[in-house]
Amino acid sequence: MRSVRIGVDTGGTFTDVVAVDEQTGEILTTKTPSTPANPADGFMAGLGKLGGPEVASIVHGTTVATNRLLEDRIESLGFITTEGFEFILEIARQSVPDGYGNSYFWVKPPRIVPVHLVKTVGGRLDHLGEEVRPFSEEQAVEVARWFRAKGITAIGVCFLHAYANPEHERRMREVLAREHPEAVVSLSSDVLREYREYERSVTTLVDAAVKPVMRGYLANLSGRLGRSFSVMKSNGGVLSAREVVNQPITTVLSGPAAGALGAALLAGTAGHTSVITLDGGGTSTDVAVVIDGEPSITTEGTIGRYPCKIPMIDIVTVGAGGGSIAWISPEGALKVGPRSAGADPGPLCYGKGGTEVTVTDAHVFLGRIPPHLLGGEIPLDVDAARGGIEALADKLGLTPERTATGILEISAFNQSNAIRRLTVKRGLDVRDFPLVTFGGSGPLLACRLIDVLGLPSVVVPRDPGNVSAFGLLTVDVKNDYVRTYVTRDLSLGKAVEIFHDLEHQAAEALDREGFSEPVYQRGADLRYSGQAYEVRVPAPAGEIDESWHDEVVSRFHDAHEKLYGYAYRDDPRHGVEWVNLRVSGIGPITRPVIPRLDKPGPGATSVRPVHFDETRDTPIHQRAALGPGATVTGPAVIEEYGSTIPVHPGFTAKVDEYGNVEISRD
Repeated sequence: MRSVRIGVDTGGTFTDVVAVDEQTGEILTTKTPSTPANPADGFMAGLGKLGGPEVASIVHGTTVATNRLLEDRIESLGFITTEGFEFILEIARQSVPDGYGNSYFWVKPPRIVPVHLVKTVGGRLDHLGEEVRPFSEEQAVEVARWFRAKGITAIGVCFLHAYANPEHERRMREVLAREHPEAVVSLSSDVLREYREYERSVTTLVDAAVKPVMRGYLANLSGRLGRSFSVMKSNGGVLSAREVVNQPITTVLSGPAAGALGAALLAGTAGHTSVITLDGGGTSTDVAVVIDGEPSITTEGTIGRYPCKIPMIDIVTVGAGGGSIAWISPEGALKVGPRSAGADPGPLCYGKGGTEVTVTDAHVFLGRIPPHLLGGEIPLDVDAARGGIEALADKLGLTPERTATGILEISAFNQSNAIRRLTVKRGLDVRDFPLVTFGGSGPLLACRLIDVLGLPSVVVPRDPGNVSAFGLLTVDVKNDYVRTYVTRDLSLGKAVEIFHDLEHQAAEALDREGFSEPVYQRGADLRYSGQAYEVRVPAPAGEIDESWHDEVVSRFHDAHEKLYGYAYRDDPRHGVEWVNLRVSGIGPITRPVIPRLDKPGPGATSVRPVHFDETRDTPIHQRAALGPGATVTGPAVIEEYGSTIPVHPGFTAKVDEYGNVEISRD
C-alpha cells in the first residue's frame, strides 16, 4: 500500500486536503465543505475522500484560535499582575486608531480582561531581574482562591520584568496548581520573554484565552484520528499537536501562513522569487509579501484588536472573500463585506437558506463561474442568485448586470487596498511584483487587480484552491525563542550566554519532536539610542566575536536605511542600542518536488453566456486540457475542480512548464 503525507487546511467555507505520495511524489487534492460548528467533522470528511492509503504524517492548518479572537468569544478569563499595576490593560498605549483624527469620537473598546477580573500580588523585580521586594505567597494564595470561587478557569500571569527573571511567575503558577488545579495558566515568561509590559500582558492573555478551546479541539481530533499529527504555526513552522497545546497562541495565523509558504515555493520553482501572494477564500482574503523566496516576518502583528508580539508571517487580512455580503449603507451606497455568509448558510446560490447577496452570487449571475462547484459535487442555484441580484439592483436603481459588476469591483478594490497596505508600509512598489493568487476565490478578480494596481502579471498555480493545504507539507518544524537584553555596550560574553541558553531550549523542544541535529537561526532587535521601536535583523552563525558584532550592527544600519530612508552609520552622536536577542530552532523536512506538466489531459472547450463588458457566448476551457505553452485570449473562462479563472477582454493567459497560468495585459 502506498504511503502519503497529508496536509489539511480548515477554512471558513471549505476544508482543503492535499496528499503527497512518498514513493512517487504524486500530488492528490480534494476539498469538502467546512463544518463551523465542529471543524473536526470537515477535517475527517476531507480525509475520507482520499480513500485508504497508509498515512505517514498529517499536518493541520486550523482557524480555531483565530476565530475565537476575531469573534471576541473570550470568557472566563482572569489576569494576575504586579501590585500597583492593575490598570496596565486600561492604560494600554493610549493610541487612537487611524481614521479618528479627533479622539473625542473614538470609544475605547472593552479590554480583553475587565478591571474587576484583574488581581495583583506583592513582590517586585527590577529591569535586571534582581529582587526588590519578595514574592508574597500569602497574597498569591488569596488571589488563587478568589479566582477559584469566581469560577475563572483561564488565567494569564504577567509580573513586571519577568522577562529578566521568571522566578516570581513560576511561584505563582505553583500556588495556582495547588489552590486552583482546574485553572489553565499562561505565564508571560513562557509565552513572550520580552519587555514592553502591555504587549506582553495581552499576548499572554490571548494565549490563555484560546488554550482551553484549542486543547479541547486537538484532543477531540487526536481521539478521532487515533494517531499523532502536527499543527501549522504563524511563524512559518509546524509543531506536534501534543506540544502546540502548551503554546496555542502560535497558531493564530495557521492557515494563512501555510498559504504564503506554499505559494512562495510554487512561484520560486517557476522562476518568480519575489512576489505578492493573495489567498482568496470564502470568508476573507490574506495578502503577504515574499522577498527572495522568504515571506516577511513581523513581531508587530495583531489578531482582531489584540496585539500579539509572537513572530508571525506578515499577513494583512481583509473581509473580501467569496461569501462576503453586499449591502446598502444608510447613505444609499453599495458596500461589500466584511460580514460573510460563510459555509452555513452560505451564498444564495448554495440553496441552504442564505438570504443576502454575496460576491459568489455576483460571479454566478454574470456567468463567470459554472453552475456548480467542486466538479459538480455542489450544484449552484443560478435562479436564486439572479433573484437576489435583481432585488438589490431595484433598490439601487441600477441594472442587474451593473449591480453584479459593481459588487465585484468593490471587492477588487478591497483586495487591492490590502496589497497596498502591505507593500507601501515596507517601501515596496507593487508594480515590481507579480501576484500569485490562489484559494477558491483568489483567481476570480485577477484581471481587475492587474488594472487597478498596475501589476506586471498574475500567476495562478495548479489546484489553486489547495495551495494552503499544499503549503502545510513544505514547512519545517520551528520554534522561536527571545530574550530582552537592553544595552548600548553589548558584552560578548553575555551574548554568548543568552544565545547558548536559547539554543539549549530550542534543542530540547526539537529533540522531543525527533530531531537530533537541529538548525539554528539567530537574530537581534536593534535601534538607535532614543528611539522607541527597534528593527529586527538576522545575526550570523558561528563564533560571537568583534567581527560578529560589527556584522550585526552593519546589517541594522542597512535595514534601517531600507525601511526609513536614512541611517546614522558614521555618526557617533547616534549610538546603536541592542534590545532583544532571538533564536529560531528548525527541524528540516524533505519538501515535495513540484512536477513539470508533461502533456494536456482530456477536456473539451465549451461555450456559455458570460458578462464582461457585455454578455456574449464565451469559450470555456478545462484547465486540465491546457498543456505547456497553451495560450488563452480573453474573453474566456478557465475552469478546474477547485477554482475558476475569468480571462477578461484584452488579457492573455499562458500556461508554463509547471502548469501555472500566467495572466497579463495584451
